[in-house]
Amino acid sequence: MRIGPIELERPLALAPMDDVTDLSFRLICKDLGADLVYTEFANSEALIRDVDKTLQKIQVAEAERPVGVQIFGGEEASMEGAARVAEAANPDFIDINCGCWVKNVAKNGAGAALLKDIQRFEAVVRAVMAGTSLPVTVKTRLGWDAESIIIEDVARMVEQCGAAALTLHCRTRDQGHKGGVQWGWLEKVKAAVNIPVIGNGDVLTPEDAKRMFETGCDGVMIGRGAIQNPWIFKQTRHYLATGELLPDPTPADRLTLCMAHLKRSVEVKGERRGTMEFRKYYSGYLKGLRHGAKMRAELMHYESLEPLLERLQAYKESLEAEEAVA
Repeated sequence: MRIGPIELERPLALAPMDDVTDLSFRLICKDLGADLVYTEFANSEALIRDVDKTLQKIQVAEAERPVGVQIFGGEEASMEGAARVAEAANPDFIDINCGCWVKNVAKNGAGAALLKDIQRFEAVVRAVMAGTSLPVTVKTRLGWDAESIIIEDVARMVEQCGAAALTLHCRTRDQGHKGGVQWGWLEKVKAAVNIPVIGNGDVLTPEDAKRMFETGCDGVMIGRGAIQNPWIFKQTRHYLATGELLPDPTPADRLTLCMAHLKRSVEVKGERRGTMEFRKYYSGYLKGLRHGAKMRAELMHYESLEPLLERLQAYKESLEAEEAVA
Protein backbone atom coordinates (compact mmCIF):
# COMPACT_ATOMS: atom_id res chain seq x y z
CA MET A 1 0.00 0.00 0.00
CA ARG A 2 1.07 3.57 -0.62
CA ILE A 3 0.58 6.77 1.41
CA GLY A 4 2.10 9.51 -0.69
CA PRO A 5 5.74 8.52 -1.18
CA ILE A 6 5.54 5.84 1.54
CA GLU A 7 5.20 2.30 0.21
CA LEU A 8 4.60 -0.57 2.62
CA GLU A 9 3.71 -4.23 2.11
CA ARG A 10 0.85 -5.32 4.40
CA PRO A 11 1.94 -2.99 7.21
CA LEU A 12 1.25 -3.49 10.89
CA ALA A 13 0.41 -0.11 12.39
CA LEU A 14 0.38 1.13 15.97
CA ALA A 15 -2.92 2.91 16.58
CA PRO A 16 -2.98 6.48 17.88
CA MET A 17 -4.03 6.30 21.54
CA ASP A 18 -4.26 9.30 23.84
CA ASP A 19 -1.92 9.15 26.82
CA VAL A 20 -0.39 5.93 25.46
CA THR A 21 1.39 6.38 22.14
CA ASP A 22 3.94 8.95 23.26
CA LEU A 23 7.34 9.00 21.60
CA SER A 24 8.94 6.49 23.97
CA PHE A 25 6.20 3.89 23.39
CA ARG A 26 6.22 4.46 19.64
CA LEU A 27 9.97 3.82 19.54
CA ILE A 28 9.56 0.62 21.56
CA CYS A 29 6.88 -0.64 19.17
CA LYS A 30 8.99 0.39 16.18
CA ASP A 31 11.89 -1.65 17.54
CA LEU A 32 9.53 -4.60 17.89
CA GLY A 33 8.33 -4.48 14.30
CA ALA A 34 5.61 -1.85 13.93
CA ASP A 35 5.77 -0.63 10.32
CA LEU A 36 3.71 2.51 10.82
CA VAL A 37 3.14 4.59 13.96
CA TYR A 38 0.91 7.51 14.90
CA THR A 39 1.18 10.16 17.60
CA GLU A 40 -1.39 10.61 20.33
CA PHE A 41 -4.29 12.57 18.89
CA ALA A 42 -3.89 16.33 19.24
CA ASN A 43 -6.64 18.89 19.74
CA SER A 44 -6.75 21.32 16.81
CA GLU A 45 -7.77 24.24 19.04
CA ALA A 46 -4.79 23.63 21.32
CA LEU A 47 -2.42 23.35 18.37
CA ILE A 48 -3.38 26.67 16.84
CA ARG A 49 -3.04 28.29 20.27
CA ASP A 50 0.47 26.87 20.74
CA VAL A 51 -0.38 24.96 23.90
CA ASP A 52 2.96 23.48 24.87
CA LYS A 53 1.66 20.16 26.20
CA THR A 54 -0.21 19.52 22.94
CA LEU A 55 2.72 20.62 20.78
CA GLN A 56 4.89 18.09 22.63
CA LYS A 57 2.47 15.33 21.62
CA ILE A 58 3.22 15.84 17.93
CA GLN A 59 7.01 15.96 18.09
CA VAL A 60 8.48 13.13 16.04
CA ALA A 61 11.87 11.43 15.77
CA GLU A 62 13.73 10.17 12.72
CA ALA A 63 13.97 6.69 14.22
CA GLU A 64 10.21 6.16 14.19
CA ARG A 65 9.49 6.95 10.53
CA PRO A 66 7.13 6.57 8.83
CA VAL A 67 5.01 8.41 11.38
CA GLY A 68 1.73 10.27 11.17
CA VAL A 69 0.49 13.10 13.38
CA GLN A 70 -3.17 12.65 14.25
CA ILE A 71 -5.33 15.72 14.84
CA PHE A 72 -8.98 16.14 15.77
CA GLY A 73 -11.55 18.91 15.80
CA GLY A 74 -14.90 19.96 14.39
CA GLU A 75 -14.16 23.47 13.11
CA GLU A 76 -12.82 23.83 9.59
CA ALA A 77 -10.64 26.89 10.24
CA SER A 78 -9.07 25.33 13.31
CA MET A 79 -8.40 22.06 11.51
CA GLU A 80 -6.79 23.87 8.58
CA GLY A 81 -4.57 25.80 10.99
CA ALA A 82 -3.77 22.67 12.97
CA ALA A 83 -2.68 20.94 9.76
CA ARG A 84 -0.14 23.72 9.20
CA VAL A 85 1.17 23.35 12.75
CA ALA A 86 1.33 19.57 12.38
CA GLU A 87 3.23 19.83 9.11
CA ALA A 88 5.83 21.99 10.84
CA ALA A 89 6.58 19.04 13.14
CA ASN A 90 7.76 17.21 10.00
CA PRO A 91 5.78 13.97 10.10
CA ASP A 92 5.35 11.81 7.00
CA PHE A 93 1.59 12.37 6.84
CA ILE A 94 -1.33 13.81 8.79
CA ASP A 95 -4.21 11.68 10.02
CA ILE A 96 -7.66 13.02 10.92
CA ASN A 97 -9.41 11.47 13.89
CA CYS A 98 -13.03 11.07 12.80
CA GLY A 99 -13.80 8.12 15.03
CA CYS A 100 -13.10 8.94 18.68
CA TRP A 101 -16.19 7.89 20.64
CA VAL A 102 -15.27 9.55 23.95
CA LYS A 103 -17.97 11.95 25.11
CA ASN A 104 -15.66 14.91 25.72
CA VAL A 105 -14.54 14.75 22.09
CA ALA A 106 -17.81 13.86 20.37
CA LYS A 107 -19.92 16.40 22.28
CA ASN A 108 -17.83 19.18 20.73
CA GLY A 109 -18.56 18.02 17.19
CA ALA A 110 -15.22 16.28 16.70
CA GLY A 111 -14.16 12.65 16.33
CA ALA A 112 -17.08 10.31 15.68
CA ALA A 113 -19.55 13.20 15.85
CA LEU A 114 -18.62 13.92 12.24
CA LEU A 115 -20.41 10.69 11.30
CA LYS A 116 -23.71 12.42 12.09
CA ASP A 117 -23.12 15.04 9.38
CA ILE A 118 -21.30 13.78 6.30
CA GLN A 119 -21.22 17.25 4.72
CA ARG A 120 -19.38 18.68 7.73
CA PHE A 121 -17.17 15.58 7.73
CA GLU A 122 -16.23 16.38 4.13
CA ALA A 123 -15.64 20.05 4.95
CA VAL A 124 -13.23 19.09 7.74
CA VAL A 125 -11.30 16.71 5.48
CA ARG A 126 -11.02 19.36 2.77
CA ALA A 127 -9.92 21.97 5.33
CA VAL A 128 -7.08 19.77 6.53
CA MET A 129 -5.99 19.11 2.97
CA ALA A 130 -5.98 22.83 2.29
CA GLY A 131 -3.69 23.35 5.27
CA THR A 132 -0.92 20.94 4.30
CA SER A 133 1.09 19.62 1.39
CA LEU A 134 1.59 16.31 3.19
CA PRO A 135 -0.52 13.22 2.48
CA VAL A 136 -3.72 13.17 4.55
CA THR A 137 -5.38 10.03 5.89
CA VAL A 138 -8.62 9.51 7.81
CA LYS A 139 -9.52 7.20 10.69
CA THR A 140 -13.19 6.61 11.41
CA ARG A 141 -15.90 4.12 12.45
CA LEU A 142 -18.83 2.40 10.76
CA GLY A 143 -21.32 5.07 11.75
CA TRP A 144 -22.84 6.78 14.77
CA ASP A 145 -24.98 3.78 15.72
CA ALA A 146 -26.34 0.53 14.27
CA GLU A 147 -29.15 2.40 12.50
CA SER A 148 -26.80 4.82 10.73
CA ILE A 149 -23.92 2.81 9.27
CA ILE A 150 -22.71 5.06 6.46
CA ILE A 151 -19.14 3.90 6.08
CA GLU A 152 -19.35 3.10 2.36
CA ASP A 153 -20.56 6.64 1.59
CA VAL A 154 -17.92 8.06 3.92
CA ALA A 155 -15.17 6.02 2.26
CA ARG A 156 -16.15 7.22 -1.21
CA MET A 157 -16.32 10.82 0.02
CA VAL A 158 -12.90 10.57 1.67
CA GLU A 159 -11.41 9.21 -1.54
CA GLN A 160 -13.02 11.96 -3.63
CA CYS A 161 -11.51 14.56 -1.30
CA GLY A 162 -8.07 13.19 -2.14
CA ALA A 163 -7.23 11.39 1.10
CA ALA A 164 -4.37 8.92 0.74
CA ALA A 165 -5.82 6.13 2.92
CA LEU A 166 -8.68 5.24 5.23
CA THR A 167 -8.47 3.41 8.56
CA LEU A 168 -11.68 1.77 9.74
CA HIS A 169 -12.41 0.76 13.32
CA CYS A 170 -15.14 -1.79 12.72
CA ARG A 171 -17.57 -0.61 15.40
CA THR A 172 -20.07 2.23 15.64
CA ARG A 173 -19.59 5.18 17.92
CA ASP A 174 -22.29 3.90 20.26
CA GLN A 175 -20.34 0.71 20.84
CA GLY A 176 -17.19 2.40 22.10
CA HIS A 177 -14.89 -0.56 22.68
CA LYS A 178 -17.74 -2.92 23.57
CA GLY A 179 -19.85 -5.33 21.58
CA GLY A 180 -18.99 -7.33 18.53
CA VAL A 181 -16.52 -5.93 16.03
CA GLN A 182 -17.76 -6.22 12.43
CA TRP A 183 -14.75 -6.97 10.26
CA GLY A 184 -17.01 -7.88 7.34
CA TRP A 185 -17.32 -4.20 6.56
CA LEU A 186 -13.66 -4.06 5.59
CA GLU A 187 -14.34 -6.17 2.52
CA LYS A 188 -17.25 -3.93 1.53
CA VAL A 189 -15.27 -0.73 1.99
CA LYS A 190 -12.29 -2.15 0.13
CA ALA A 191 -14.60 -2.89 -2.81
CA ALA A 192 -16.01 0.65 -2.71
CA VAL A 193 -12.75 2.60 -3.02
CA ASN A 194 -9.31 2.40 -4.61
CA ILE A 195 -7.32 3.98 -1.77
CA PRO A 196 -5.68 1.75 0.84
CA VAL A 197 -7.93 0.54 3.66
CA ILE A 198 -6.43 -0.25 7.05
CA GLY A 199 -8.42 -2.43 9.44
CA ASN A 200 -8.71 -1.77 13.17
CA GLY A 201 -10.57 -3.22 16.12
CA ASP A 202 -9.95 -6.16 18.47
CA VAL A 203 -6.63 -7.29 16.99
CA LEU A 204 -5.22 -8.91 20.12
CA THR A 205 -3.21 -11.83 18.71
CA PRO A 206 -1.24 -12.72 15.57
CA GLU A 207 -4.13 -14.96 14.56
CA ASP A 208 -6.49 -11.96 14.74
CA ALA A 209 -4.21 -9.98 12.43
CA LYS A 210 -4.11 -12.82 9.92
CA ARG A 211 -7.91 -13.08 9.90
CA MET A 212 -8.20 -9.34 9.41
CA PHE A 213 -5.83 -9.41 6.45
CA GLU A 214 -8.03 -12.14 4.95
CA THR A 215 -10.81 -9.54 4.56
CA GLY A 216 -8.66 -7.96 1.86
CA CYS A 217 -7.61 -4.88 3.82
CA ASP A 218 -4.21 -3.40 2.99
CA GLY A 219 -2.93 -2.98 6.53
CA VAL A 220 -3.79 -3.89 10.10
CA MET A 221 -3.78 -1.37 12.95
CA ILE A 222 -3.23 -2.61 16.50
CA GLY A 223 -4.27 -0.55 19.51
CA ARG A 224 -5.13 -2.07 22.87
CA GLY A 225 -3.45 -5.33 21.86
CA ALA A 226 -0.10 -3.52 21.90
CA ILE A 227 -0.48 -1.91 25.31
CA GLN A 228 0.03 -5.10 27.31
CA ASN A 229 1.99 -6.86 24.59
CA PRO A 230 4.18 -4.60 22.45
CA TRP A 231 5.78 -7.82 21.15
CA ILE A 232 2.60 -8.37 19.11
CA PHE A 233 4.17 -6.73 16.05
CA LYS A 234 7.17 -9.08 16.04
CA GLN A 235 4.95 -12.06 16.84
CA THR A 236 2.50 -11.22 14.08
CA ARG A 237 5.14 -10.64 11.43
CA HIS A 238 6.68 -14.03 12.26
CA TYR A 239 3.30 -15.76 12.21
CA LEU A 240 2.34 -14.24 8.86
CA ALA A 241 5.64 -15.37 7.35
CA THR A 242 5.86 -18.87 8.83
CA GLY A 243 2.48 -19.86 10.24
CA GLU A 244 4.21 -20.52 13.56
CA LEU A 245 3.65 -18.71 16.84
CA LEU A 246 6.63 -17.38 18.75
CA PRO A 247 6.78 -18.22 22.46
CA ASP A 248 5.43 -15.62 24.84
CA PRO A 249 8.02 -13.25 26.32
CA THR A 250 9.52 -14.53 29.55
CA PRO A 251 9.29 -12.56 32.81
CA ALA A 252 12.90 -11.53 32.22
CA ASP A 253 12.00 -10.34 28.71
CA ARG A 254 9.15 -8.27 30.12
CA LEU A 255 11.25 -6.61 32.78
CA THR A 256 14.18 -5.99 30.45
CA LEU A 257 11.89 -4.20 28.00
CA CYS A 258 10.17 -2.35 30.83
CA MET A 259 13.51 -0.92 31.94
CA ALA A 260 14.51 0.02 28.39
CA HIS A 261 11.15 1.73 27.89
CA LEU A 262 11.48 3.58 31.20
CA LYS A 263 14.92 4.89 30.21
CA ARG A 264 13.51 6.17 26.93
CA SER A 265 10.65 7.87 28.73
CA VAL A 266 13.16 9.75 30.88
CA GLU A 267 15.29 10.64 27.86
CA VAL A 268 12.27 12.16 26.14
CA LYS A 269 10.53 13.84 29.10
CA GLY A 270 13.12 14.39 31.78
CA GLU A 271 13.55 12.39 34.97
CA ARG A 272 10.58 13.33 37.14
CA ARG A 273 7.99 13.63 34.41
CA GLY A 274 9.38 10.61 32.59
CA THR A 275 9.12 8.38 35.65
CA MET A 276 5.75 9.72 36.76
CA GLU A 277 4.09 9.37 33.35
CA PHE A 278 5.59 5.93 32.87
CA ARG A 279 3.46 4.56 35.71
CA LYS A 280 0.61 3.78 33.33
CA TYR A 281 2.73 1.14 31.60
CA TYR A 282 3.58 -0.98 34.66
CA SER A 283 0.29 -2.89 34.61
CA GLY A 284 1.04 -4.15 31.11
CA TYR A 285 4.62 -5.19 31.77
CA LEU A 286 3.84 -6.82 35.13
CA LYS A 287 0.57 -8.51 34.22
CA GLY A 288 0.59 -12.16 35.18
CA LEU A 289 3.98 -12.02 36.92
CA ARG A 290 4.40 -13.41 40.42
CA HIS A 291 3.95 -10.61 42.98
CA GLY A 292 3.22 -8.28 40.04
CA ALA A 293 0.42 -6.31 41.73
CA LYS A 294 2.52 -5.76 44.86
CA MET A 295 5.49 -4.66 42.76
CA ARG A 296 3.37 -2.24 40.74
CA ALA A 297 2.06 -0.62 43.95
CA GLU A 298 5.62 -0.23 45.20
CA LEU A 299 6.90 1.30 41.95
CA MET A 300 4.26 4.03 42.14
CA HIS A 301 6.22 5.69 44.97
CA TYR A 302 9.40 6.32 42.96
CA GLU A 303 10.10 9.60 41.15
CA SER A 304 13.71 9.12 40.01
CA LEU A 305 15.26 6.75 37.51
CA GLU A 306 18.14 4.93 39.21
CA PRO A 307 16.18 3.61 42.22
CA LEU A 308 13.48 2.40 39.84
CA LEU A 309 15.98 0.56 37.66
CA GLU A 310 17.63 -0.98 40.72
CA ARG A 311 14.28 -2.19 42.07
CA LEU A 312 13.17 -3.60 38.72
CA GLN A 313 16.51 -5.36 38.26
CA ALA A 314 16.25 -6.86 41.73
CA TYR A 315 12.71 -8.01 41.00
CA LYS A 316 13.84 -9.57 37.73
CA GLU A 317 16.64 -11.44 39.49
CA SER A 318 14.27 -12.66 42.21
CA LEU A 319 11.88 -14.07 39.61
CA GLU A 320 14.76 -15.81 37.82
CA ALA A 321 15.93 -17.29 41.10
CA GLU A 322 12.44 -18.57 41.93
CA GLU A 323 12.19 -20.11 38.48
CA ALA A 324 15.54 -21.82 38.88
CA VAL A 325 14.47 -23.38 42.18
CA ALA A 326 11.13 -24.51 40.73
